[in-house]
Amino acid sequence: MNSFSMEQAAQYQRDGFLSPLPLLDLDEAASYRAKLENFEDKIGGRITTGDVDGKHRYRLHTLLPWAHELASLPFLLDVIEGLIGPNILIYMTTFFIKEARTEAITGWHQDATYFGLRPYEHVSAWIALSPASLESGCMQFVPGSHTRGQLDHRAHADSKILNTGGQQLTDAIELDTAKAAPLATGQFSLHHTLAVHHSPANYSDDRRIGFAVSYIPARCKHLGQSRRAPAMLVRGADTHGHFELEPPPRAGFEADAQASHADSYARYRANYNEQVELVSEFGEAKILA
Repeated sequence: MNSFSMEQAAQYQRDGFLSPLPLLDLDEAASYRAKLENFEDKIGGRITTGDVDGKHRYRLHTLLPWAHELASLPFLLDVIEGLIGPNILIYMTTFFIKEARTEAITGWHQDATYFGLRPYEHVSAWIALSPASLESGCMQFVPGSHTRGQLDHRAHADSKILNTGGQQLTDAIELDTAKAAPLATGQFSLHHTLAVHHSPANYSDDRRIGFAVSYIPARCKHLGQSRRAPAMLVRGADTHGHFELEPPPRAGFEADAQASHADSYARYRANYNEQVELVSEFGEAKILA
């Protein structure tokens, strides 16, 4: 039986990340991977190669029942509750996929930079549906970097960067202290929104498939002015009303889910782009705190 200890919670609070943690057995992970690749077949291309509409990489928990199921597995939510409390929203889901023998990377960055969420209590779970090894480009974290606050970044720094904003850290930080966080298929890691991290290229012969889920407590707010930000309640109650709550997708209501997903992605992207522009103009995001 999976469990999450006070010692693990304390390690997360100290280091800003925790890895690895068990979630799926190999058969379960293979089933979710097959569902992803069946979805790619239906839409006519792999979701990170530019062959299909970019929205299909994001917020699939609002479109596909299996993606919602994966993002809200009970043990996963138990762990998140131990870190941010019982009232949990999914703010974002993203597939981070590096095809075999690709030069795609994620630059050194903090997730918080363009999310526009306050307070900084956003936790990301990164679920491996294939091996995330040193060879395939697993994430690396700078321990304790989440205590440094929001640092300066540059948007669209490199065409090989998988991050939505193509961001790259510009502030000096001790990258030589970084720790690799390899994951076996079915394991997951956790990291704080201010933890400095990156992942290098995939030199293996298999796709490196990660499903990242961004969780926030209902007390968080979004700074955006473009459109009311969407989020999905997956545990507890929302007594704050800071977000436009999204319904989970249901089998048999695919047309409704497609419309909801398109609107959800448009709302998210408008707010994200607004944050990219503001941070690019005024520097790091403390000006909006």
